[in-house]
Amino acid sequence: KENDIKELEHNLIVHRPWGKYEVLIDEPNHKVKKITVYPDAKLSLQAHYHRAEHWIVIRGMAKIVNGESVINLRENESTYIPSYTTHRLENPGKINLELIEVQTGHYLEEDDIIRYDDQYNRV
Repeated sequence: KENDIKELEHNLIVHRPWGKYEVLIDEPNHKVKKITVYPDAKLSLQAHYHRAEHWIVIRGMAKIVNGESVINLRENESTYIPSYTTHRLENPGKINLELIEVQTGHYLEEDDIIRYDDQYNRV
């Protein structure tokens, strides 16, 4: 592929109780996902040791816990979550929330997660 960018031949779609995510790009120091969160669903309150995350809302509305702050984002708005920061993503709306997540760091695997609270009992 052009510019040595590795694209997945078949994007990986992973289903979760709160929605799903699709891995669009998976490189050594960055990963890009499209995340869909169902109405009234939320992800666990969590943190990561090895990665930071950038979230860009592309559809719907997001309620985000980012450290000590709680913010609401609409389409075309974004936030940055540094590593070690406690955070949660929630969809308070009536339609699916869709966002692009860009992860940056030296270790981007799914086991880099500390869950503090989870409505699906995954703590």
